[in-house]
Amino acid sequence: MKHVRYFLFFLITLFTTGVYASDPIETGFFNNHAIYGYDTVAYFTQNKAVKGNKNITTKWRGAQWHFANEQHRDMFITDPEKYAPQYGGYCAFAMSEGRLVGIDEDAFSIIDGKLYLNYSNSIKREWLNNSAEFIQQADEQYPIVVDL
Repeated sequence: MKHVRYFLFFLITLFTTGVYASDPIETGFFNNHAIYGYDTVAYFTQNKAVKGNKNITTKWRGAQWHFANEQHRDMFITDPEKYAPQYGGYCAFAMSEGRLVGIDEDAFSIIDGKLYLNYSNSIKREWLNNSAEFIQQADEQYPIVVDL
């Protein structure tokens, strides 16, 4: 079963890499919503994925960011680098391999005060097994694979 998951991950990567090839913030296919409209501040304040309100937004780095409440929006505006997910919200594990892959908003981890999103919870578990090495690799890959 593990091999099937890796194969599916490979296929998704194969078919999505070209689509995302130059966007520094992952916004999906059909809109310009960062992390699919989820509230990035809520990951820190509530330790879970919370859908943002379409009427409480701000624009940052070319993407529209949604928030569950005005306090979260204001916190983000004050310090966006603190709350924005690493690698523009792309899958952190895939980024460590130099690939751009979308995420499951529930597959997240906060490490040393930074938000990392992953494609799935199974990929997140793999990520957490060796996150220090993966972070180092992804930090090197991100500026190469996106237009910064």
